[in-house]
Amino acid sequence: MILKEIVLASASPRRCQLLRTLGLDVIVAQSTYHEPLIEHLTPRELAIVHAREKARKVFSRRKDHLIVAADTVVDVDGVAFGKPSDVNNALKMLHILSDRYHLVHTAYTVIDPAANREDNGIESTSVRFFPLSDAEISNYVAGGEPMDKAGAYGIQGIGATLVERIDGDFYTVMGLPLGRFVRTLARMGFTLHTPN
Repeated sequence: MILKEIVLASASPRRCQLLRTLGLDVIVAQSTYHEPLIEHLTPRELAIVHAREKARKVFSRRKDHLIVAADTVVDVDGVAFGKPSDVNNALKMLHILSDRYHLVHTAYTVIDPAANREDNGIESTSVRFFPLSDAEISNYVAGGEPMDKAGAYGIQGIGATLVERIDGDFYTVMGLPLGRFVRTLARMGFTLHTPN
């Protein structure tokens, strides 16, 4: 079945943009799930739970289109870094990330209401930051970009200048591993529309 429309269980402009690059019409339906920190879960497990719960919240109120939700968690030696709670938290996260590697896990859940089916996927990518000066970190945070992003940075914005290298899928760091996601769609019986 050719997939033309999808419900995104998020207000993330980055994920919306990524889905549109696949030729999909995106219906934004923000989830009411609030991403609590669940102490006994690893960062990878936390991303999976958050993605699943976001999708299920939207599924509970609309069953007319395929639904996708995703969640990104930054993993520093097994400690989950989500979105910063305030400016000081963002500064602290970036100081910790400076001059070292961390992992970025992005999980997603796809729900097909017509088939009453749910499928999940996750991808992990290793990211290394340059050594960052106090001024560089302060200026970046002052610009406001980190405040709604896991780990207090966005690789698709000015945050790209903090990153020395990545090992793995770029789109995982941006918020949706497109290659793995498309393969999940295929497993569920969907193909993308390819323009002539």
